[in-house]
Amino acid sequence: MNSKTQNTSFRREIPAGDTHERDVCATCGFVNYVNPKIVTGSIVRHDGKILLCRRAIEPRIGYWTLPAGFMELGETAEQAAMREALEEANARIVIDRLLAVYTIPRIAQVQIMYLAHLESASISAGPESLEVKLAGWSEIPWDEIAFPSVIWALEQYRSVEGVADFPPFSNPPGEYGDPKPY
Repeated sequence: MNSKTQNTSFRREIPAGDTHERDVCATCGFVNYVNPKIVTGSIVRHDGKILLCRRAIEPRIGYWTLPAGFMELGETAEQAAMREALEEANARIVIDRLLAVYTIPRIAQVQIMYLAHLESASISAGPESLEVKLAGWSEIPWDEIAFPSVIWALEQYRSVEGVADFPPFSNPPGEYGDPKPY
């Protein structure tokens, strides 16, 4: 909390002109909006293989994932994906195109996944990874994948591998959790 909110009492209400219940300051009327976080990442390809990172941090420590993480203020989604590849795998990547945008309401995330390729073949584990590797399709440790959205991205990529033009993917059918109907 900052000094503005330390001595403030919030109450749950629907602010005027809004449709959702929010935390509203009882003193000044400040509305504390809590919105989904944006995660960006990429399927990084090199010589027919895909870059995988074994997580050194929670959640899902020890499981494999694609280089991805939360966007920071002041960066584009593409810059965030490139930064995450550098942080997790010491990999300099080039973004080729958008692969998918996933919405995961149960964890309040929007995930933007790109297709990319390595700028150079040099990779090594960064501070958030126990190890990194380039894996062919048959070498992917499917039973040790950290998150469902990683599986979605890999399977969707596989369905268009070698195709030059395709629309971006979204969540597979039935994979939204419990969204509110509108």
